[in-house]
Amino acid sequence: MILGIGTDLANIDRIQGTLDRFGERFKNRVFTEIEQQKAERRKDIAGTYAKRWAAKEACSKALGTGLAMGISWKDMAVQNMRTGQPTMSVTGWAADRLADMTPPGHEAHIHVTLTDDHPWAQAFVVIEARPVMQSNNQKPAQGG
Repeated sequence: MILGIGTDLANIDRIQGTLDRFGERFKNRVFTEIEQQKAERRKDIAGTYAKRWAAKEACSKALGTGLAMGISWKDMAVQNMRTGQPTMSVTGWAADRLADMTPPGHEAHIHVTLTDDHPWAQAFVVIEARPVMQSNNQKPAQGG
């Protein structure tokens, strides 16, 4: 079942301006070390940061909070699988919110997709709850 959906559109030139103006201060406030390492290795550094910015905004919307209710930017982090597919991990308040949203007998999966076409970067996030499989007969666990 779908627990939440979020989307965001970020202007790459705006993110570039913020990087130019605030540099490390901005990066360290918003992005994890892994996100920064990924962005700094890319040809389009600002575009990479803009996609991750949009993903964090979209995730906060899918969590039903926006960035208002105690979520920290770094509570949501974009990482990539070996295939390049982006994934979203959550910690802190975002993880607590996700746990509260997830029905008993289910586990949450956060799906994320990123795209950019200068000057825009876009992200979609879908939070899905899947039934937890019982080990003895592989049927979904019953929620309480």
